[in-house]
Amino acid sequence: MLLENFYTVNNLAIADGSATANITINKNHEVFKGHFPGNPVTPGVCMMQIIKELTEQAVNEKLFMQSSSNVKFMAIINPEVNPDLDLTLTISEEDGLFKVKNITKFEDTVALKLSTTFRRK
Repeated sequence: MLLENFYTVNNLAIADGSATANITINKNHEVFKGHFPGNPVTPGVCMMQIIKELTEQAVNEKLFMQSSSNVKFMAIINPEVNPDLDLTLTISEEDGLFKVKNITKFEDTVALKLSTTFRRK
C-alpha cells in the first residue's frame, strides 16, 4: 500500500478474468487535510493507485501503469459522506500486459470509470 492506512479492503473476490472489491476510505487520513480542508475529496491519483494495488493482488504480480484511457471521474468521492466503495475490475492479459477496465461506485452512483494497461515491474 503506497499510502499507509488510506483505505481498508473489506472484501476482495477474485475470479477468472475479474475481481470485485469493497473498500473503506479512511476519512481521517492526512491526505484529506490538504485535499481539501473542510470539504474532503478523494484524489483521483489515489483512486488510480487503489486500482493498481487491487489488480496486483488479483494477478499476484507487481505492476507498473503503462497507460490509461477513458478516465472518467463522474462523482466526487467525499470520505465523510461515502467512505464505502465497490470496485469492479475486468482483467485480461495480452502480450504480457494486463488490461483493466474499472467501475467504482458508492451506493448506486458511478464515481469512476477507467481503462488502464499495466506491465510487470
